[in-house]
Amino acid sequence: MKRLLLASIATLVSLTSVSAVAQFQKPEDAVKYRKAAFTVMAAHFGRIGAMAAGRAPFDAAAAASNAEIVAAMSKLPYAGFVEGTSGTDKGSPKANVWTERAKFDDEAKKLQDEVTKLAAVAKGGNLDQVKAAFGSAAATCKSCHDHFRNP
Repeated sequence: MKRLLLASIATLVSLTSVSAVAQFQKPEDAVKYRKAAFTVMAAHFGRIGAMAAGRAPFDAAAAASNAEIVAAMSKLPYAGFVEGTSGTDKGSPKANVWTERAKFDDEAKKLQDEVTKLAAVAKGGNLDQVKAAFGSAAATCKSCHDHFRNP
């Protein structure tokens, strides 16, 4: 019985490892994945930002919908940050993403927390609260970009 349990655990661990490795066949695939996720996030975050800045009329339902998308998407791009995918071109991650991975992961978690708060606030339909939550979320984006992204 013990042997069967150990064999089952070993199989599960090996399958988990294979799926993580197989997620991206090439480094370029990881780059495409994270860029796509960030592009979708930016589009929806920008719509909320336009409302918060008064460049677009405030639409509570649209703000809530866009915030939900941003919150959901915020969990995706970080799987695409694999070693060997930094660069020097504009917008690419700096090499310190990998040398300071704990700090990078902490910044990612802060972003996820802030956009989750934004989504919750946006459901309430109060523009002033949306503005405040948007500002906090934008500050977390800026913090990570300033430290880990090539200008």
